[in-house]
Amino acid sequence: MSGQEGRVIPLERSRRRQVPATPDVHVVPPEPPPPPIADEGAARLLRYVVEAVVEALVAEGRRAGVPDVDRHVASALAFLRRRLQGDYTVDELGFDAELTQALLPALRPLYRKWFRVEVRGVENIPASGGALVVANHSGTIPLDSLMTQLAVHDEHPAHRFLRMLGADLVFAMPVVGQLARKTGTTLASTTDAERLLRSGELVGVWPEGFKGIGKPFSERYKLQRFGRGGFVSAALRTGVPIVPCSIVGAEEIYPVLGNLSSLARLLGVPYLPITPTFPWLGLLGLVPLPSKWIIEFGAPIDTARHGEGAADDPMLVFDMTDQVRETIQQTLYSLLVQRRSVFL
Repeated sequence: MSGQEGRVIPLERSRRRQVPATPDVHVVPPEPPPPPIADEGAARLLRYVVEAVVEALVAEGRRAGVPDVDRHVASALAFLRRRLQGDYTVDELGFDAELTQALLPALRPLYRKWFRVEVRGVENIPASGGALVVANHSGTIPLDSLMTQLAVHDEHPAHRFLRMLGADLVFAMPVVGQLARKTGTTLASTTDAERLLRSGELVGVWPEGFKGIGKPFSERYKLQRFGRGGFVSAALRTGVPIVPCSIVGAEEIYPVLGNLSSLARLLGVPYLPITPTFPWLGLLGLVPLPSKWIIEFGAPIDTARHGEGAADDPMLVFDMTDQVRETIQQTLYSLLVQRRSVFL
């Protein structure tokens, strides 16, 4: 990023001034600008190389019959120019909408061709305003969250971005943590969740956490504990609806047969799975199995009717947490009955 990126746009777009950061809000500082190209000869050489590459890409695209190849290449170059010049913005939590829009196409082959994701009930997601999507978690590697993010963006008429809540480990990983932050993921804290919801964002949470994605294959589609109901408290305080989301198919992409727990503790990770292909096939074992996926968004659960102070009622929070969990569990059972087979 460049110094021009230092201007940070508040989440509440109606405001023009920056909202002051509080100690428990994870504000991302601007990055230093890239150094300019000092040598004019080097700059000319760079322009020559870029022009040659562009001409080669356009020629290859035309030979391959790619429609509107000139427009696609021009769009890509405009994107790169804006990135190099710092002509883009991020919000207080580091979300870069333009970069996210550019990266989503990389997930579409996996979404459409490999998992053949079928989406149901997308109309249950509000077209605007805050809402909390709560889903079951599985799959050893959390591809289910990425597929849900793409499903919301591609299938919903408003093409909304799903702002996901992630665990500490995500942000501790080099490259992955930075990329997650830039594509809309933020730390799974009540403060950040409420901040996003109040600003009208669509927020996604997977309350099972590592207990869900790391569970053995013998416990597939059996929901783990949903934590202490922090996501319900956030929804009650902000008065936004809760949209239950049930995902079938992710359990089978990396069936967990065992766990190298001692080695996992040594590496500082929650689990180190043994699957039918990993570690036996090496890196090839990281290729997910092509299971058939169904993602269903259920009817929204109203929270605004409970009024102010509802989030401080522990029994209400417990009951609503249990209601969301039971709704997702029963939907999973129903989808499993409807599914013809794991891979078809």
